Amino acid sequence: MDQNQLDRETFSCSICLDLLKDPVTIPCGHSYCMKCIQNLWDEEDQKGIHSCPQCRETFAPKPVLKKSTMLAALVEQLKKSGLQAAPADLCYAGPEDVACDSCSGRKLKAIKSCLDCLASYCEKHLQPHYDSAAFKKHKLVEPSKNLQENICSRHDEVMKMFCRTDQKCICYLCSVEEHKGHDTVSVAAERTERQRELQVRRENIQQRIQDREKDVKLLQQELEAIKHSADKTVEDSEKIFTELIRLIQKRSSDVKQQIRSQQETEGSRVKELQEKLEQEITELKRKDTELKQLSDTEDHNQFLHNYPSLSALSESTHSSSIKTRLLSYFEDVTAAVSELRDKLQDILRDAWTNISLRLTEVDVLLSEPEPKSRAGFLRYSCKITLDPNTANINLLLSEGNRKITVMAQPHSYSSHPERFTNVSQVLSRESLTGRCYWEVERRGLEVYVVVAYNKISRAGDRNQCRFGCNDKSWALYYYQGGYLFGHNNIWTSISDPGSSRVGVYLNHRAGILSFYSVSETMTLLHRVQTTFTQPLHAGVGFDSSILFSNESSAEFCKLKYF
Repeated sequence: MDQNQLDRETFSCSICLDLLKDPVTIPCGHSYCMKCIQNLWDEEDQKGIHSCPQCRETFAPKPVLKKSTMLAALVEQLKKSGLQAAPADLCYAGPEDVACDSCSGRKLKAIKSCLDCLASYCEKHLQPHYDSAAFKKHKLVEPSKNLQENICSRHDEVMKMFCRTDQKCICYLCSVEEHKGHDTVSVAAERTERQRELQVRRENIQQRIQDREKDVKLLQQELEAIKHSADKTVEDSEKIFTELIRLIQKRSSDVKQQIRSQQETEGSRVKELQEKLEQEITELKRKDTELKQLSDTEDHNQFLHNYPSLSALSESTHSSSIKTRLLSYFEDVTAAVSELRDKLQDILRDAWTNISLRLTEVDVLLSEPEPKSRAGFLRYSCKITLDPNTANINLLLSEGNRKITVMAQPHSYSSHPERFTNVSQVLSRESLTGRCYWEVERRGLEVYVVVAYNKISRAGDRNQCRFGCNDKSWALYYYQGGYLFGHNNIWTSISDPGSSRVGVYLNHRAGILSFYSVSETMTLLHRVQTTFTQPLHAGVGFDSSILFSNESSAEFCKLKYF
């Protein structure tokens, strides 16, 4: 600490933390600004005892304050030498800070709180806790504004006990009065136990964080793979379509060239014939002129003399074979190109349908594979509760609406439009999308474990209502000889592996529904690959033949949910 820092601390008032103004020295030897100590003692007048803010020495009667002329002169001299304000590195308590309980006047920020003293201290006033043996066992914590919460509101004592029966902090007097006979331990012991539980939870969370970070990394790799595959496919597709366009353009150019070539050939033939006809016209015009001149001759002898010299006209070989077709010359070509266009459109339409189907299947191909172990399935476990409003009157719900039992006597359910009336069935409250897994423990025979759309019929035609007999439900049916899987009233026989627990795995987006027999291992009973168009509901049903046996039930098992 430099000399300037020593001077600032030595000649600062511990109440206002500024350089001393009109300094006074009280009987214990500490010095303050006259105004600061007067204001403090004025507040203590009602108590009749006046004390030093630093050493806590008390004085009676109140000392008479006189300005210390020598100290005032010394402070003024130090000011001229460059000592100006209060210590620059002192931190005053703001509205959001915890203030020191020992500071008078303007308070400093507390750096620690004492759970034994139930007070907070700045660095200066905390020092006795480090120096004095009397404070060595005190518990120091980070500054807290909630220390008073550690005081019992009834007995005004520090709450150092914890009642496990009522799950609350209490003081010692509480433990022998209203909490007498309860399971009580020290706050420290309960903290140790809770800390141990907290550590286990943190370890679980940290493990999950690591697992999720690995998943995120894998997903990032998958994103990059998707982008790379998409970019490559776009590039390849553009090349193929460019080649296809070039091929069509080449064929268009060839047709155009052939049309022009044929146009030139036919045009030359027509021009040649045209020239011959024009020559014939010229010859005919000349003959007509000669005949006109002869016809105009007035001398009869001359007319008869010249008439034999005129040559006879030759027959025309063209006029009778010429027929105009106007614009019909290449209509057959246009028809052929139109036919090609129509065929190409059909091919492109079929090809586009195929491409679209492949595109919609991409997310299925890229999705995570179906789990291989029960632990893997449990990652997707979901809580299933049955909806009483859908339960048939011969079914009784229990165990928090997780268990369903066949009853010999109808249950007095209220009327509801969602209730199955003709079949002994019930659906879950929860609608299922995404990835889900649950397990059903069955007891007895003729049990259906199902998923179904919520719009499945509740009354009317039994096939429209019964699980597995329509296109709105998928059912695994257990009977004496094994299992049957049914959808849209098409049933497939499945051998019985001998377990009473069925696991159901649903990947709604991928259209995957799998039924497993669950024991020490998981045995696949049946898998469906389809397209689900609506959210699904889990369900259970029973065959009408066992309604009066009262021996069949099914329960959605409690699983470890993640």
